[in-house]
Amino acid sequence: MGTETTSYETPLTLIATHINANFDAVASLLCAQKLYPDAYVVLPDKGEKNIRSFFIASMTHLFQPAPPELLTRAPIDRLVLVDSRQPERLRQIQPVLARCTPDIHIYDHHPASPDDLSGSLEVVSKTGATTTLMVEIIRQQEIPLSPEEATVMCLGIHEDTGSFLFSSTTERDFAAAGFLVGLGADLNTISSLTAREMSPFQVSVLNDMIQTATTHRINGVDIVFSRIVSDRYINDLSFLTHKMVRMENLDAIFIIAQMENKITLIGRSRLPEVDVGAILACIGGGGHPYAASASVRDKTLAQVEEELLSLLAVHVQTTKNVRAIMSTPPIHTRGDTSCKAAAELLNRYNINALLITDALDADPPLQGYITRQVIEKALYHDLGTVAVREYMNTEWVWAEPDSDLMEIQAKIMDHKQRILPIIENQTIIGVVTRTDLLNLLIHQNIDRQQADRSDMPKTDSIHGRKKKIIHLIRQRIQEDRIRLLESAGQIGDSLGYGIYVVGGFVRDLLLCKKNDDIDIVVEGDGIVFAKTFAETLQARVHTYEKFGTAVVKLDSGYKIDIATARMEYYQMPAALPIVEMSSIKLDLFRRDFTINTLAIQLNTGQFGTLIDFFSGRRDLKDKAIRIIHNMSFVEDPTRVFRAIRFEQRFGFTIGKLTRRLIDNAIKMDFFKRLSGNRVFTELRLILEEENPIPALLRLDEFGLLDIIQPGLKLDPKLQAHLEACKKVIAWHELLFVENGIDKWAIYLMALLRYVDGKTTREICTRFNLPPRYGKWLSRDRFRAMNTLYWLNHHLPADNATIYRKLEYFPTEVLLFLMAFTTHETIKKTVSDYYTRLRHIRLSIRGKDLQKMGIPAGPVYRTLMDATLDAKLNGQLPTPADEMAYARACYQAITAANA
Repeated sequence: MGTETTSYETPLTLIATHINANFDAVASLLCAQKLYPDAYVVLPDKGEKNIRSFFIASMTHLFQPAPPELLTRAPIDRLVLVDSRQPERLRQIQPVLARCTPDIHIYDHHPASPDDLSGSLEVVSKTGATTTLMVEIIRQQEIPLSPEEATVMCLGIHEDTGSFLFSSTTERDFAAAGFLVGLGADLNTISSLTAREMSPFQVSVLNDMIQTATTHRINGVDIVFSRIVSDRYINDLSFLTHKMVRMENLDAIFIIAQMENKITLIGRSRLPEVDVGAILACIGGGGHPYAASASVRDKTLAQVEEELLSLLAVHVQTTKNVRAIMSTPPIHTRGDTSCKAAAELLNRYNINALLITDALDADPPLQGYITRQVIEKALYHDLGTVAVREYMNTEWVWAEPDSDLMEIQAKIMDHKQRILPIIENQTIIGVVTRTDLLNLLIHQNIDRQQADRSDMPKTDSIHGRKKKIIHLIRQRIQEDRIRLLESAGQIGDSLGYGIYVVGGFVRDLLLCKKNDDIDIVVEGDGIVFAKTFAETLQARVHTYEKFGTAVVKLDSGYKIDIATARMEYYQMPAALPIVEMSSIKLDLFRRDFTINTLAIQLNTGQFGTLIDFFSGRRDLKDKAIRIIHNMSFVEDPTRVFRAIRFEQRFGFTIGKLTRRLIDNAIKMDFFKRLSGNRVFTELRLILEEENPIPALLRLDEFGLLDIIQPGLKLDPKLQAHLEACKKVIAWHELLFVENGIDKWAIYLMALLRYVDGKTTREICTRFNLPPRYGKWLSRDRFRAMNTLYWLNHHLPADNATIYRKLEYFPTEVLLFLMAFTTHETIKKTVSDYYTRLRHIRLSIRGKDLQKMGIPAGPVYRTLMDATLDAKLNGQLPTPADEMAYARACYQAITAANA
């Protein structure tokens, strides 16, 4: 398109982008030209070197450029802005905005800022490039593109997504680029233009940037400033900044460059604490949280640097202090404790160092500390009875809970101290260990590597791998439940407690599965919290002081389980745990598998923060069941049943190490120490699964069905019976939604189908089953088998006879009977009884017999039974018929006894 001479009497459309335009901005201009073919384009006056050489020299013919006088004289009724909506970055169209009030259309992929221009049309979305948004519209409107135009657009997407390597890249960016390649975009051209080689001048500038770099610690974050003065324009300054970040391994940097008659600022950040986009927006720039720029005029370098420091002091979030990584509560013992007893404490709590103090608030609060290595040597030298004070380390340093993490690192490393006490108001409130510090450094390094790959900061915490998932909560949890969680967090705030929702609720939220069971853990007094929570909700609360747990029950019947954060230890394999108050981290550590160690913090400031100390998210992604520590099955062998249940429920796989440890627990026969009640609890949970058969097959594979009954195997016949039970249960759940049943009992009757009565009674006793269930298994099951034999030989029979044969069986036994038989006639007979006959009732009552003059007594039951039998057989369609039949029966009985 060439520039046409016009008097500009007709209102025009103008297309513009930000200063220092990159390829995405230029490609967006071209997209806008295709969407508004009669519009004029304000071409970038100065951009990066590759843009000038490629765009200005070669691609001007693709646009209808706006002559300079158009900006100052022509009537503009529509302004199309691409890749920016910040006035300070759109200085070239300020004359237009000053004299016109055009209708504004905006196409942008940057985060919103308070001073953004607004438009009647705003196409804004979080994609890797603005070009992507506009190509989608072009594709939808079927606007034709030449290979040359497709190349420019594809180049814009490539540059702003880092050739699809930045984590800001979306699936839509790939789709748009693929569409453009299909139209003939030249990848060789794109490759040559995105490959960057430094000129000698740029090498010199980069060297100056490194030499002038200074570090400022702001709110615990190290931020690098580099000042450059150049009498010529520096091409690709953003690329040089990126290069310096990689070379010097920097977390946050600001380049302050005085070029020609203005100062350019480039900001880069790998840290969520430093949002460079928001910071530079305060001085007229903008961009993303991880990459931004700004231009300043009429100020000196010193003034700009001072202003930037002031902004950083306000905007940089304080990094996590020692409270974020310390372990609580601190484990300690008295100085007169023996080395042997200290060794037991170290093993019990799985720690490597022990504080020595008479009390956590003693004066002085600490006498010293002793390490596992020292204790083991003492025991090796047969000094187990000697007091720990004889060998404890008495030279120690400590820190306050608000200490900077760099200070903590220095104290632990400089003093070679394995454990660092955290003291507040003369009271030891926690410890930081070398393991805590190592985890901190590893996570920081991982986050830095990820940021290197993506050019975006990670929101994972330096400790506990925290991540905001409020969007998932809003999408997948109903509103009334969210309000409950928010209320819990607010109450925790008022009490000074940390409040977390934990376990299956969090796991299933991430798996997009429904789970209404809310379990809340309190870092504080769970009983106090539960009472306050119940009072706020006007609900009932049941507390269990011994365990620090409570249940809050709403008027709707909905229950919320609340527990004080606690830790467990086991005095012997398979024993019940001993529980003590603890922190959220140790509370999660006591759980069975990593996928169940996830928690979401509910306190107001951290609401929706996912906490993952033990890589639970990774294992959900890997679809793996993994234990938290290698003694897990030794301490609690019932976890084997849970591993199998979760594996089959979610379609996961038991991890290799976890599988080996299961085999070890079976070989060591830790299960023989389990009480029957604990075995039954886990077996019942398995049998209550939607489809328990795969889990039962897995138990059989491990040889664990022997725990129920020695020699029990899932042969093909028993498997077929279990499948029949599943079908019958599904039939019942479909037709009788409101009638709940004990599914597990039906499956257990099937599992014990070949077990005699005496052995069944022994199993019921060992499992400590309530009498009702014991009768189902040891009495009714055998009666049902006898009834089945009778039905097999006496059908067809009248309704009354069928009713009398089946009336005393509970629903679960009837369903077991239907599943057991292979004869359709018997199934239909039992089904007819369950769906129809058992609901037939007489209209007459005892008072009606009394009105007939019949004396009260056992005869009433005889008359009622006889009348019901007749009604079941269809002989008495009306209440009058029932009365007459009952009278006739009574007369017959009286005559027979006369």
